[in-house]
Amino acid sequence: MQKQHIIRNIIVETPSKPGNFAKVATAIGLGEGDIGDITTLKSGALTTLRDITITCKSIEQLDQVIANIEEIGNGVKIHAVTDDVLNAHEGGKIAMKSRLDVRSLGDLQRIYTPGVASVCMEIYNHPEKANYFTSIGNSVAIVTDGTAILGLGNIGPVAGMPVMEGKAVLLDQFVGLSGIPILLNTSDPDEIVETVKHIHKGFGAILLEDIGSPHCFEIEERLKEELPIPVMHDDQHGTAVVALAAILSACKATNVDVKKAKIGQIGLGAAGLAICRMLMAYGVEDVYGLDRQEEAQNRLLKHGGKTIGSLEEMMETCDIIVATTGVSGLIKPEMVRKGQIILALSNPNPEILPSEAIAAGAAFAADGRSVNNVIGFPGIFKGALDAGASAITYPMLIAAAQAIVGHTKPGELIPNPLDPTVHQLVARAVEEAANKK
Repeated sequence: MQKQHIIRNIIVETPSKPGNFAKVATAIGLGEGDIGDITTLKSGALTTLRDITITCKSIEQLDQVIANIEEIGNGVKIHAVTDDVLNAHEGGKIAMKSRLDVRSLGDLQRIYTPGVASVCMEIYNHPEKANYFTSIGNSVAIVTDGTAILGLGNIGPVAGMPVMEGKAVLLDQFVGLSGIPILLNTSDPDEIVETVKHIHKGFGAILLEDIGSPHCFEIEERLKEELPIPVMHDDQHGTAVVALAAILSACKATNVDVKKAKIGQIGLGAAGLAICRMLMAYGVEDVYGLDRQEEAQNRLLKHGGKTIGSLEEMMETCDIIVATTGVSGLIKPEMVRKGQIILALSNPNPEILPSEAIAAGAAFAADGRSVNNVIGFPGIFKGALDAGASAITYPMLIAAAQAIVGHTKPGELIPNPLDPTVHQLVARAVEEAANKK
């Protein structure tokens, strides 16, 4: 299980003189804290009050950061240390709300009985109109069994609910879709498939989320075969789309022809296998995979990929390395070959730090903080639903990756996920790809 990081907000008052905030930042750095957002709450003639978000690896590290700031003195004061993450989740992050107001008897009669009966019959006689007269075509079921929640592992569906709510928030905020969490108290593939089949008529698409490997593969494949609506396991294909976009951007920055490059994928879990399959669908001929489990390597061979004997051999052979193992420091600097592209995507601690990879001779290096699948899945589902697609295909996923690359500025790996334009572009690209005959 991945070690949990601590995020806190520290309210700090400093004298309004140049250099005082720098002392606070230095104190945080000396305690190995990572500074996030900084909000100025008050800027006065004598003092300035700031809200500083910091991330620490442990409570002990947080205590050291606080002690370092308090030792500065000279008018520097900590007013409060707050847990804004927990505060943001109080009462949950989502709610189902009406799009219409009920202010009169006429309103009530139109949206409920007796008026609603005519709408029911219209759908009964013309089933295709359900997407027009109901929210079905704008709704996505977010289905989990809680077996692979972030890096926390199998903590169960209820403990994973904040993640599902987060997905719903992102679907709503970025593309206007309604995401509805479905928590399943089973990990049996037969039971999950049957349950989703029984409830699918209330949704326009199915987003499978944080379902562990290897049963996630069987579940997605069976649902895609048996349901008439789009199904996508985001941990596989959403991640693969953004990884492909990142690889294309890195190759563009280093003048590498991705289709002629030898690409090595370290770790063949849900994300790793999907990245390999995405690269092969894009046209890369030499895709190599490595995993401790023979079963995982056999899955790659089944899909047309290649395996390799050892980590050392992969580092010697491949021009581009992608790692999704969750093992911090797995790639040693001495393994890095001059001119390689290295994407060490495990969060929060990558297989090798980008700075170490560059110092060892890599032409380009990035970690998981630069590759966030938030930039992919909202637009993918929006585009699929707008197109009325019955499935999410590789041409649609590749179109999404190309749209992301097309909106990436020079010097960036992928665009800022908070940029609303990129989600619109991804949705449009996916819709157009779905409508191509």
